[in-house]
Amino acid sequence: MSSIEIKSQMTGSLWKLNIKEGEEVKKGQEVAILESMKMEIPIEANDNGIVTKVNFSEGDAVSEDDIICILE
Repeated sequence: MSSIEIKSQMTGSLWKLNIKEGEEVKKGQEVAILESMKMEIPIEANDNGIVTKVNFSEGDAVSEDDIICILE
């Protein structure tokens, strides 16, 4: 099975992280919430999988296309 990267869609702050390594996620599940320009932007899983790597923590600054987490 290939890796699935879940990326930030814009620059902002990782306001809330809803997953942890080892957790199973389903397609469409909200894995994180990004805060940008006083707006909350949900980041959803684009496929089913198991979280193998989380690259950021709550409060971290992220840029567009940064990889928030990786699913297998």
